[in-house]
Amino acid sequence: MTISVRPARRVKVAVAAAGFTSFALLYAPQPVLPQLAAQYHLDPGSASLAVSVATGALAISVLPIAALSEVVGRRPVILASVVLSTVLGLLLPLMPDYSLLLVLRAVQGVAIAGFPGVATAYLAERLGRAGVAAAVGAMIAGNSIGGMTGRLATGFTAGPLGWRGALYVVAGVSAVCAVVTVVALPRSDGGPGGERQTLRDVGAGLLAAVRQPVLLAQYAVALLGMGSFVALYNAAGFRLTGAPLNLTPAVASLVFLAYALGSVSSATAGRLAARVGRRRAILGVLLAMAIGGVLTISDALPLIVLGFVVLTAAFFAAHSIANGWAAAEAPENARGQVGGLYTLMYYLGSSVGGAVGSVIYGRTGWTWLIAAVVVWLALAGAAIAVGTAARAERQLAPS
Repeated sequence: MTISVRPARRVKVAVAAAGFTSFALLYAPQPVLPQLAAQYHLDPGSASLAVSVATGALAISVLPIAALSEVVGRRPVILASVVLSTVLGLLLPLMPDYSLLLVLRAVQGVAIAGFPGVATAYLAERLGRAGVAAAVGAMIAGNSIGGMTGRLATGFTAGPLGWRGALYVVAGVSAVCAVVTVVALPRSDGGPGGERQTLRDVGAGLLAAVRQPVLLAQYAVALLGMGSFVALYNAAGFRLTGAPLNLTPAVASLVFLAYALGSVSSATAGRLAARVGRRRAILGVLLAMAIGGVLTISDALPLIVLGFVVLTAAFFAAHSIANGWAAAEAPENARGQVGGLYTLMYYLGSSVGGAVGSVIYGRTGWTWLIAAVVVWLALAGAAIAVGTAARAERQLAPS
């Protein structure tokens, strides 16, 4: 199916707005974790649950919601996702105690799952192979800009408005983007690749998605890379606003500007992988992540900033290479399941790694958190080495 330029532009605008909404809301509490800890008398590990319960609920919900979209269609799931997550974002600051706030964040995580779990399949159905690449680029841009803007908006407004007012600001901006999505998102009915799968097909695809060692290695990168990344950013607010740096929340939130490099590094990662090979490229950027983390051990603010810049650029490059590698190696009958499993592991890493990292920081400090992250990244590198070696042996084996 050929789609005209104007509808294609509408699709890009709609998914970019939906991505902005989803990721601004998902990570909005991250810069105000120290304020939440002070308000409710929490340690860093308990405060980080405001992020981890949402990402954990998202991870658990991705595959069931993707299966639901096979029955009810992609567009209704995406629209329900952005509308419900925005409404819950507006209700979040009204919660009278921390336990209720966590419950609402878990429900919000389930609501947000409808977008990342369905968006790529929707784009493939609506635009076909010829147009999907550019639209995915627009979606990823919306995701990264939304995540960065949500964090910056929360950090800058928490001082004058308090953490509740800061969350209202993010929810208000997200509401505008949700309206854009509702108005602009076309139907996907009749698009290419719109065949419905049976439950047997889904099960067979899931089995195929976990049989190849090279695919398991990409899931490990998603889990351990994202876990390392979120663990450091969850603790960053405590590190930057505490002694000896003692930065204000607004100044500390500037660290999230490093996210702007993510769009650059993710775009150039493909060229790096093409030049030196996926295996060397991903091992190199995982090493760069570890080096960036080690740089932040210093109490010198310029070195800390440089460390976060290197860490962030390397993480988005690793995510881009691993995601593309998984898509390239996915069996034809399991492309959706491979994408769903990769997304599940990605957000499971965010939830578990973020929570565990915050506990490590709260009990032992920043240096030991960096040590843990270096170990996690080494395990991710080992998974790549083992997965690619297993594939090479299988290819060399006689038929």
